[in-house]
Amino acid sequence: MRLSVSLLLITLALCCYEANSSVCPALTTELTGFLLASDVLFELQIGKFNAPAEAVEAKMNVKKCISEISSGRILLIEAILGQILAKCSANDNANI
Repeated sequence: MRLSVSLLLITLALCCYEANSSVCPALTTELTGFLLASDVLFELQIGKFNAPAEAVEAKMNVKKCISEISSGRILLIEAILGQILAKCSANDNANI
């Protein structure tokens, strides 16, 4: 449970730190993949960032922990992230 709260707080910090910021599509895709994609698919997905091998390995270790969370809780976390991203995008559209 602590990991999911940390993930939500980090998402809030990255997405909504300014009222006029927009959510980066790569961040949205990466977060969704982190929660829902298979390990192999997620590793291919984050490969486009050209991160050092140690960083990819660390991310994959955390992904293995996420994969152990029940699918019901994963869907709940995904729904909350969707609400956060929608809120951030709404703030961005209001400032245009």
